[in-house]
Amino acid sequence: MARATLRIFLGAAPGVGKTYAMLEEAHRLSGRGEDVVVAFAMDHGRSDTRALMDGLEVIPPHSIAYRETAFEEMDLDAVLARKPRTAVVDEYAHSNIPGSRNAKRWQDVEELLDAGINVLSTVNVQHLASLGDVVSAITDVRQAETVPDGVVRRADQIHLVDISPELLRQRLGDGKIYSADKIDAALSNYFRMGNLTALRELALLWLADRVDEGLAKYRSEQGIEASWPARERIVIGLTGGPEGEVLVRRAARILKRVNGGDLLAVHVRAADGVASESPQALEAQRLLVRDLGGSYHTVAGEDPAKALLDFARSVNATQIVVGISRRRSLVARLTGRGIGNRVVRDSGDIDVHMVSHPLGGRGVDRPRQRDLGRTRVIVGFAMAVVLPVLLQLLLAASPSHSIATAALLQLTGSVAVALVGGLWPALLGALWSSLLVNFFSIPPVGTLTISDPENILALLVFVGVSAAVAAVVDVSARRSKEAARARAEATTLGDLTRGASSAEDTVEGLLNQAIDVFQMRGAALYRAVGSTGAAATGWRLVAKAGEAAPLPPDGGENTEQIDAGTRLVLSGRILPASDRRLLSAFGAHLSAQLERRQLAASRREVMRLAESNTMRTSILRAVSHDLRTPLAGIKLAVGGLRQSNVHYTPEEEQELLATIEECSDRLDVLVGNLLDMSRITSDSVNALIRPVRWYEVIPAALHGVLPGRVRVDLPGNMPEIDADAGMLERVIANIVENAIKYAPDSDVVLVGAAGGFSSSTLDGRPSGELRIIDHGQGIPAESVVRMFQPFQRLNDVPSTTGVGLGLAVAKGFTEAMGGTLTAEETPGGGLTMVIRLPLSTGVAFPNEEAQAPMEAQSVLLERRHAPPSGGSSSASKEAR
Repeated sequence: MARATLRIFLGAAPGVGKTYAMLEEAHRLSGRGEDVVVAFAMDHGRSDTRALMDGLEVIPPHSIAYRETAFEEMDLDAVLARKPRTAVVDEYAHSNIPGSRNAKRWQDVEELLDAGINVLSTVNVQHLASLGDVVSAITDVRQAETVPDGVVRRADQIHLVDISPELLRQRLGDGKIYSADKIDAALSNYFRMGNLTALRELALLWLADRVDEGLAKYRSEQGIEASWPARERIVIGLTGGPEGEVLVRRAARILKRVNGGDLLAVHVRAADGVASESPQALEAQRLLVRDLGGSYHTVAGEDPAKALLDFARSVNATQIVVGISRRRSLVARLTGRGIGNRVVRDSGDIDVHMVSHPLGGRGVDRPRQRDLGRTRVIVGFAMAVVLPVLLQLLLAASPSHSIATAALLQLTGSVAVALVGGLWPALLGALWSSLLVNFFSIPPVGTLTISDPENILALLVFVGVSAAVAAVVDVSARRSKEAARARAEATTLGDLTRGASSAEDTVEGLLNQAIDVFQMRGAALYRAVGSTGAAATGWRLVAKAGEAAPLPPDGGENTEQIDAGTRLVLSGRILPASDRRLLSAFGAHLSAQLERRQLAASRREVMRLAESNTMRTSILRAVSHDLRTPLAGIKLAVGGLRQSNVHYTPEEEQELLATIEECSDRLDVLVGNLLDMSRITSDSVNALIRPVRWYEVIPAALHGVLPGRVRVDLPGNMPEIDADAGMLERVIANIVENAIKYAPDSDVVLVGAAGGFSSSTLDGRPSGELRIIDHGQGIPAESVVRMFQPFQRLNDVPSTTGVGLGLAVAKGFTEAMGGTLTAEETPGGGLTMVIRLPLSTGVAFPNEEAQAPMEAQSVLLERRHAPPSGGSSSASKEAR
């Protein structure tokens, strides 16, 4: 009996709709008249999935008792006895309960396939055995149920069921995947955006690999040779012509075939480059490369092919993409002297792609060479030897020719040699031609003797004219070369100015560009430190780029003085004198950028002073208005108690005393927030960092919150973080109070990431994460940044609820501890505040005595902000 077909519906995560898609396919097959049964399917409490089972024959599951509990498994014998055309079997990677015929459900499916029953099944990418470690590293959850990749790859068809991570989180938030009590924890752990994006990529790449296998099998069967690339670094050679866009897009398509890689476009600017180089085309290609995720480079070199190969080797490129020549030169094609041909010949182990384009060979010719070059000089010497002999043979055909005719003809040959080979070949040709004219045309013929003095003058004039023509050609070539170099330098300076104005860090950007242009290994900027007379006693490294910082100016290979105390140093090779002018231009640009840095620092200082002034003004306004309200309440209650002519009942006295206590608490919180904000803005907050566990500070932070208002869901394996316990308690308290105030009809949930790891790092260190989730009205995306600014209230909340400093203080304290505080939209509505702090290395401050003042400060902070017994939460009352 022939083996039946297996179709698997592959998903990146639970809830993407695998079972739903499988059941829809079952209905489609059933509608075509095919015998379809549901051997086993799980609706997971989802009504939409359960509704799809209606109208399909369902084989009842088999109940198996295990450890005094009954479990339902697929009844394999009943399905084999029923023998349908197609069976629906959910959860391909499921492990059967002990006592079943097979240990794994995929083994049950194998029996069905061997019996000639087609099977529809589902599997998630995290259940593939080869990806178990990868998924565990991403999600912090190790999968207990796996299926060998080879088993899944044997499936006849694999359908990817895919939805975007945003839509999946929205479905989860709407309660379409898990019950309401599990939503917040799932969103904060397994179903985080980073996790879902990574799992989706894994699913796509795994399926792409299977597609590659199928294509490779097909090509093997058809006898087609195939070469599959690995992770690549592709260099694109740009000439400045419009064909560059074709090359960039072709290289990008090549790079998309593999998982990851780098795209580098390089324009080699040389003296003998293409005359039709277009700055506009280069700028458009630079922007295209940037949009495709690549980088753009400009290098200078006399030999474009060599410069391109040197750059490719310097970046460890695996492939080079160049276009076919735009020139019509038949000689270059036949001799293989074109740039592309030379790149192919000298590339070694680097693969080269010669890309055709509409402009290939259509007439954009190389301009007249701006210097003679070795080839032309060699050809010139050959012509100087051969051409006079040929001309003399031509003269021999006319025995009656005159001396003038012979001299003019040989002079023509000398001019031709000068035009091809320059000065020295022309001089050789002139001397050789003069000897031939003297021997064959000047009496006495057949000897080198000259009988008539006028003939001597004629020969001297002949040689002089030839030398003069050769000198003019040589000078012209040198002037043309200098002009070409000047044009190349001017274009480089244009790129330099454009790059400097757009780079995020222009000093480092200029150093990197200098490395590219001059083909150096490193570049550095030094400032003088101290001086003895006119000499610096030392040098301080300001910025560097490249493999390693060059030596200080005293020992550097190439040093450019920017000003009296600043030096630019390049290492890698000794620059020729011709490049010094361009190096000076780089120095001038660096000087301008250093001045810009100083101006930016001055501007930041002015803005800080302006913010401080605004802060002082706001504090005065808060003191004059917001603090007066609780003081008025205290004074009113005390005044009432002091009246001797009024008698209060015990209940009324307790109410007045409670008013005094409540107003005092509010006043304490307001003053504490103002003092904390003042310390934060003046950069005087010092955190006592030590290993802290989340559950150590959360109970104190929630002290005073009404029971049932906040739900805490912390995994038991959350590791320690580096934090100041007092500051962290204050941060959590402020955020929780803010959530309670602006989501009065919603529960507030504190969720910790499983394993304590977040999907990001802080300064390269793994971080721990706590999410405080509410399902209130949320806040517009454009107001998120303003939410953390001081004195901000949502929707103009009355000032009696606070001065709007709670979140600003929380953010300041979090950053003082080396962490981050961010806000995200809660799927389904609301706001999620995310606290990230570095995971602890287990080492506290080594010098306890030196940290004593800071410790005392932290203790005072904890005492000052500790909520009074019976009072409300100590968190600040402010808005987002």
